[in-house]
Order: sequence, then structure tokens, then C-alpha cells
Amino acid sequence: MTYCLGMLLKSGLVLMADTRTNAGIDNFSTFRKLHVLCDQPGRQVYAATAGSLSLSQSAIGLLVEAGQHPGGGKGIHEIDEAESMFAVARLIGEAVAEVGTTTGAALAREHIDNSLELLVGGRVGEGPLKLFLVYTIGNFIECTSDVPFMQIGETKYGRPILDRALRYETPLAEAVKIGILSFDSTMESNLGVAHPIDLLVIPADREEPAFKFRIEEEDAYFRDVTRMWARILNDGVSGLPDPPWLAIG
Repeated sequence: MTYCLGMLLKSGLVLMADTRTNAGIDNFSTFRKLHVLCDQPGRQVYAATAGSLSLSQSAIGLLVEAGQHPGGGKGIHEIDEAESMFAVARLIGEAVAEVGTTTGAALAREHIDNSLELLVGGRVGEGPLKLFLVYTIGNFIECTSDVPFMQIGETKYGRPILDRALRYETPLAEAVKIGILSFDSTMESNLGVAHPIDLLVIPADREEPAFKFRIEEEDAYFRDVTRMWARILNDGVSGLPDPPWLAIG
């Protein structure tokens, strides 16, 4: 299991992904799930993956491999030449669909997980920052300001804080705090999601550089924020009035 979160805000783009994967109930490993597909002046494209590790590696391999691949498509130079983030999402969807019809079909015949989803974010040229969710069969949807976040993987535990606290106008630093709390809630409820957590922040201001950071298990800021949040929740519950219709001592 994994958890990946993308937040598209007026102030910029935030992508977060854990690194936990497992091959059995007691066999956990760490793999990077936040990938750089293109990082050039005027073109930044990143992807976070959830689902079958073999399918995600195959899809990313098709995208970063130069030249032709067996399906007849092209490699990373297509992303280099795409005219918009919509075109990038389409190319990535084609790669996902291809591995789904080959490796994915073989996994399905053996009753092995063949799901694959990606969060694809970045910008091309003078275009704005965009965020897309690419599904297993290669189709995709775009993030909007009405609901300025997308999740893949183990999504249910980390969603409530996003629904309550995140808005399109949320500043980047505050969004990262909300993202940390979303991951903390998920990790508290599911051992299949764990540190390290890869973080990418791209400010909307083109003069500001992108920020990349890996949050390790012993990270002092993460630990302090999550402990403080636990205290705030406990104090808040204690401060609520008792139910008037519950007659107990």
C-alpha cells in the first residue's frame, strides 16, 4: 500500500508520496514513488505512483527511456516536446495503458494486483501549474480550484483534514503542514504507509525555485508537528460540552 497526495493551489503545487511497499504481511521495503520526468528551464514534470510496483516501474521506464519502445511510442523526448501539461498527461496515459495491456494483463491472469494510478504535476512553458490523476486504463482527470487536491493509494484516512482545512487560497507553507497531518493520520491507521516521505514544492512564482525534501522518520519538525496536533485534538475533545441527553456520572 502507499499514499500520495497532490495539492494545486493559487500559491503553487505540492506533491507528497510515501515510500513504503510490501511483498507480504511482514516483508516491507522502501521504493521511491515520486519521480522526475522532466526538469528543465521552462518545463517541469513530476509523477507520483500508487499500485503495482512492477507496473509503475514499467510505465516510468517507458517515459524516461530515450528513443522508441516496443509499443511503437516514444520516450522522454515526447514529454520534452509536449506543448502543454494536458499533452503530457495524455502521453503518460498512453504509457500506462500500454503496460496495462501487456504486463498488467499477465498479472490479472495470475490474480495479482494490476492497478496503477499516477498523480502528474508540473508546468510547460508559459502555461500554469497543472495537476492530473491518471487512472489504470490510461484515462485522466484534472484538478480544479473547487477541490484543490488529489489522492491515490490509501486515501480515506488522510482526506478529512484536507476537506476541512485546505483551500485554493491556502499558502504553500500551510499546505505542507496540512499534508503532513494528512500523512500522519494515514500512518496512524495503516502500517502500509510509512516514512520516508518525499516532498516536492513548486511555487507559482516562476522566480522561486522548486523545493525537494525527504522527510525521514526521525525528522524533528514532523515529529513536533504531529505530537502538537495530537495534543490539540485531545484538548479540543476535552473542551467540548458533554451530551445533554447522556445521563451518566
